[in-house]
Amino acid sequence: MRVIVVGAGIGGLTAAGLLARAGHETVLVEKARAFGEVGAGIQIAPNASRVLASLGLGEPLAAVGTTAERVVYRRWRDDAEILASPIGDAHLERYGHPYFNVYRPDLIEVLRQGLTHPERPVEVRLGAEVLDVATTADGATVAPADGEVLAADVIVGADGIKSAVRTALFGAMPGRFSGWLAYRALVPRDRVPDWPIEITNRLGPDRHLVSYFVGRDQRYLNLVCVVPEPSWDLESWTEPGELADLRDHFADWSPAVQAILDEVVEPVHRWALYDREPLDAWTRGRVTLLGDACHPMVPFMAQGACMAIEDAAVLTRCLDDGPTPGAAIARYERARLPRTADLQRRSWRNCTVFHLPDGPEQRARDARMGERSGSGAEALAAFDDVQGYDALSVPLPR
Repeated sequence: MRVIVVGAGIGGLTAAGLLARAGHETVLVEKARAFGEVGAGIQIAPNASRVLASLGLGEPLAAVGTTAERVVYRRWRDDAEILASPIGDAHLERYGHPYFNVYRPDLIEVLRQGLTHPERPVEVRLGAEVLDVATTADGATVAPADGEVLAADVIVGADGIKSAVRTALFGAMPGRFSGWLAYRALVPRDRVPDWPIEITNRLGPDRHLVSYFVGRDQRYLNLVCVVPEPSWDLESWTEPGELADLRDHFADWSPAVQAILDEVVEPVHRWALYDREPLDAWTRGRVTLLGDACHPMVPFMAQGACMAIEDAAVLTRCLDDGPTPGAAIARYERARLPRTADLQRRSWRNCTVFHLPDGPEQRARDARMGERSGSGAEALAAFDDVQGYDALSVPLPR
């Protein structure tokens, strides 16, 4: 089967690699002239790392990834511990695969290795912006800006929240601005040499701050600092930010937060957080969608990239199982839409849960979270429905 994947982000690269490994003739079309990824850090939970291991990328991923010792939630003003759960060996024991924090450019480089299967490497076309997608009686076509029309049995739109493929199928669908933006910044490891190797979420009124190490040998402490933004009317969703403004947003937070922010190095970026209500459908004819093109989500469960990686695995399984390309991608949609819609809604709900003002609701939230604390593998049970999902073997609908 000939499959064209539009978009060379995390989901598109994973899908192209898996499809080629399964024996499909695979073409990857990307409008950028070089591989790359916007942003700094990303979390790859076991539900995604098991898929990448199946692609032969387990060792390369481990070489660039950091496995934190635990995930911790803390109070904004005094750093009091709300919840702590193990990661490290506990995740490996419970789920069979690790939890990694990864520097995004490193992850893209790892995923590129999945395109070079010796028997059927992926054909890569960079600098090819897609202008149109059309269905035909027995396939689909994609028209890049260079004028050459490419035909395939199936086309997969993995081209992000501003997807040209989705627009061609269903018309313009503007994203939903969450009312929040994230300042993203890095702190070199040598500036925080004694900082614990943990994923730390500090929760406070109208704000939260996430920190974890990324890069080979924990090269950077990655910071994602979420603050309210009543409106966002810039054309770009990511813009340069001012370090002074970032510090002002967290000026009355704990001494530990001040110590981190004092060590931030430029540049700082501001990232408007968008998602979209779950779509009713992803597929038309022989064309379907994957990842942020169909289910963008705010990053408050750290599962956006993981969902795209799961999509890639389930799509490959459905195409392998037939019986026809059209039936296969319809089955893929039925398998994936309910799960991704659930994660979209749960991530959106955390916009409120993470940012409660101090008071009775906040104290009740902290008490509920504290009930999940523990040092053993049983403390992970609350994460089983997300991180225990196995896209490589989960039963698929008929």
